[in-house]
Amino acid sequence: MGITLGHHQYGKDEVRVVRIMRADEPHEIHDYNVGISLVGDFDAAHVDGDNRNVLPTDTSKNTTFAYARRDADVTTPEAYGLALARHMVADVDPVERARVTLDAYPWTRLAPDGTPHPYAFVRTGGMVRTACVTVDAADTWVVSGLKDMTVLKTTDSEFEDFLVDDLTSLQPARDRILATTVTAQWLHDDIDLDGDVDWDTSFDTVRTAMLDAFAGTYSHSLQQSVYAMGEAVLDAAPTVAEIRFSCPNSHHFLYDLGEVGLDNPNEVFHADDRPYGLIEATIRRDDAPDPGAAAYDPGLAW
Repeated sequence: MGITLGHHQYGKDEVRVVRIMRADEPHEIHDYNVGISLVGDFDAAHVDGDNRNVLPTDTSKNTTFAYARRDADVTTPEAYGLALARHMVADVDPVERARVTLDAYPWTRLAPDGTPHPYAFVRTGGMVRTACVTVDAADTWVVSGLKDMTVLKTTDSEFEDFLVDDLTSLQPARDRILATTVTAQWLHDDIDLDGDVDWDTSFDTVRTAMLDAFAGTYSHSLQQSVYAMGEAVLDAAPTVAEIRFSCPNSHHFLYDLGEVGLDNPNEVFHADDRPYGLIEATIRRDDAPDPGAAAYDPGLAW
């Protein structure tokens, strides 16, 4: 029986890079968590213990900081990721494919007395912007995204007429809270990656379309709301080929106040964080290309 080395990759993960743009006031801050994975001619390192083709992962770490200083546009995760991935493929001989993942953490400028402060910020919680750039000798894939975006609506949501078997105990809900924490990632297509892409406007367009659809859709299920958000994104953003969602159903159960002599007209709820339903879906254009080597978070890569 023979033994064969299968797919393998290596890199550096969780590299925390904070870049301050301090040449002029007001200062700007760009805060990233960066991961780099490399695929290429590395068989010998595994099979023979031969490291001559292995660029140390410590060098990948150094590269993220060096490019933040001198070579890369770090103002958006997509542009920063493109610079890093292209460098690895073009300049490191054994590398055939590079993948760079980025989380961008939001900071908001403080404004004491209503005046924006030139160099003081507060870290804003909630949504994290993401990007994943994959580059090989022939092609480039850019996947933008977001995670930890929690949304909720207090009405215009129901869940009725569902399939029932002998183990079903859930009761129909005609007027319920609908809440979820959205993870979404979308693949760009038909976009000039060598041109001046306005990644911020693209991101804002997608996020706004998503939120407007969540708010404006009368929901018969979280599945329906997810599809409506995806459809709205594809209508609003012509360069998006497909969008993938992972959305836990953040259950809110009406609390029984009868034991303490009070009624509860659909106003007081227990927020139950687990277990939860998990709704996942891809919404794509009919003519969307095969996603190829585009990378998604593991939970979105079905």
